[in-house]
Amino acid sequence: MTMTETTFNTTILRRGIEDRDASTLLDLYADDAEVIIVDRTNPPSSPQVMSGRAEIGRFLEQVSSRDMTHTLSRMTADASTAAYLEECEYPDGTKVLCTAMLDLTDGRIVRQVGVQAWDE
Repeated sequence: MTMTETTFNTTILRRGIEDRDASTLLDLYADDAEVIIVDRTNPPSSPQVMSGRAEIGRFLEQVSSRDMTHTLSRMTADASTAAYLEECEYPDGTKVLCTAMLDLTDGRIVRQVGVQAWDE
């Protein structure tokens, strides 16, 4: 019996984030995926939690519709985990920095934990 290992497509992740393409990004998530975000308004004791592709898709659409640039400056992945650093900037110069850890199964994101900080 041969075991095959499904790899996570970091090229598609980069393209989806940097091109602000929510549907491309959503294709990377498992049906029962969970996204957890920690930031100033969603502290670790009460993070923002989104479950399932429908809810995650609405979030991705909302983020992708913002007039801002997104750049992945670091990314690493293996069969079960991926991580990246995302740098964003609005036209007025406001910057956002996000780091994310992804748990992967069969090449799909099953859990994502992101921590983000905004210029204030």
